[in-house]
Amino acid sequence: MSAPTTFGGVLRSGFRLIARFIKARPGGFAVAFAGSLTYAASILASSRVIGWVTDTVILDVLERGAEAAGLLWKAAAAVMAVSLAKSLGVVTRRVGAGWLQLKNRQDLRRRFVGHVLKLDMDWYNRQAVGNLISIGDADVSGSTFLLGPLPFALGATLLLIGTIVLVFILDPLLGVIAMGFIVVVVIIELRGAWVTFGLVAEIQARRGELAAAAHESFDGALTVKALGREQWETDRFTERSDRLRERLINITIVWESFKAAVQNVPAAAQIVIITFGVFRLADGLLTAGDIVSVAYLLSLLFWPIQLIGFVFFDLAASSAHWERIEAVFREQTYVRYGQTAAVDDDTGAAVSAAAVGFGYDETPVLTDVDIEIPPGRIVAVVGPTGSGKTTLAVLLARLWDPRTGAIRLDDRDLRDMAAGALPDEMAYVAQEAFLFDDTVRGNITLGVEVPDADVRRAADLANATPFVDELESGFDTQIGERGTTLSGGQRQRVALARALLRRPRLLILDDATSAVDPSVESRILHGLREADLPSTVVLVAYRASSIALSDEVLFVEDGRIVAAGPHDELLEQEPGYQRLLKAYEEDAAARAGGGA
Repeated sequence: MSAPTTFGGVLRSGFRLIARFIKARPGGFAVAFAGSLTYAASILASSRVIGWVTDTVILDVLERGAEAAGLLWKAAAAVMAVSLAKSLGVVTRRVGAGWLQLKNRQDLRRRFVGHVLKLDMDWYNRQAVGNLISIGDADVSGSTFLLGPLPFALGATLLLIGTIVLVFILDPLLGVIAMGFIVVVVIIELRGAWVTFGLVAEIQARRGELAAAAHESFDGALTVKALGREQWETDRFTERSDRLRERLINITIVWESFKAAVQNVPAAAQIVIITFGVFRLADGLLTAGDIVSVAYLLSLLFWPIQLIGFVFFDLAASSAHWERIEAVFREQTYVRYGQTAAVDDDTGAAVSAAAVGFGYDETPVLTDVDIEIPPGRIVAVVGPTGSGKTTLAVLLARLWDPRTGAIRLDDRDLRDMAAGALPDEMAYVAQEAFLFDDTVRGNITLGVEVPDADVRRAADLANATPFVDELESGFDTQIGERGTTLSGGQRQRVALARALLRRPRLLILDDATSAVDPSVESRILHGLREADLPSTVVLVAYRASSIALSDEVLFVEDGRIVAAGPHDELLEQEPGYQRLLKAYEEDAAARAGGGA
């Protein structure tokens, strides 16, 4: 469903949104509406009580000096009764409306996150993280905001209808005047809602841009500072902030203009109706109590009429927020799963690929890739920059699916495996290790309940235990957002321990030890070879010492596997491989010389 382009479309979108939220949580709405109905009925009843008190108590005392002691008690009891009903209605309405709003907000956030996590990596590549955060926070809150005042507005609408009926019963002429003023108010409110919709939609787009810029600024703070681009980044942020500020000023002007009009119309209606009422009283068509009832009702309608207008504004604003959320929900590029279950096996997995082709856009990255990796082998993927090594690794981990061909794990197509089955057998460790704002232990287990001994064993294999034991609280040390208190090599080792804890049958290391010292990397790889892990290991590597530890090398060039075999054999037979390894060694020597 596309964004509404007419006022009728906005209203239909808003009413569908309300229906969706009410259907999701009907109990909360029923409680809130019952409270609102009680409140409206008590207001109408109180107007008649005030009229009755005027005619039977106040006028009796003023005109005939009647003994009014008994009537005073009855009047006080009637006023107390309607006041208690009104209070009960207010409390019930607010509790129900609050529950309705907060529960729908919680449901929507849960649904939004769940939906986003099901989408494939192609979709993620097209998104700005800051904009997604803005949608998940501001737009979710904004789309449910109207649920707070909605029950009150429904009660106020019933109160308006009841008021018109009551005034018509008392005097048809006053009823026509009252209805005319209400129609004017509704027209003003509807016009304001339409104008507001377009402004809110634009404001949320600007908020997304600002959030994206803020996320980039904070995430890339080290780069900005290192290159001395603080002022440039500040100017970029300021420009987007200024655009948002201008839109907010515009909507405030519009909002207050329509609000002023809505506030003044009821006051004018009250003056006109009382004036006409006095003439009707003089003609004997109304009693003083009738006029007091009408005046009292009109004075109490001042806020409800405004509230109905606010709900129209909120309806338009919530529709604009919802359009941004629904744009995400309309994305259906889910990762598809089959029914093939995971295998409970303590041996490494066999990996194969047949005629695999892939490209992130129209440009192919991999072409006609064929692989056969026996179980339990350590295979190094080697190639120049941009040759497709990382792409091959992420395809083996099924972070993307190949455009052509198939990748199999023990003769099972990865696309046929059930949701959650592949992670039970495979672990992927990227070069850029992502850590959560948690303890070292929490980052290794990721919520899995495992014995401390298993956590330490995985950390030992990743050569992480030495530095973890030196931390203030060991494995219980908080490491900050993205592991900011750790070095790059330490983060990589924690990420590797996280993968090893799961004892995967296929372990994919995408240059996952590039930030550690060569000696540490050597100990890690030797440990993996000598451990009792049930793993086939595929590692993207560039250090000759790491490559030499592998059982086989896949040499990738221009998106194709041009050679495969033992390291020594490729050195003798493949000139491109010789040149690449020589360049690696020269680079390592230059780094060592520079460090000296």
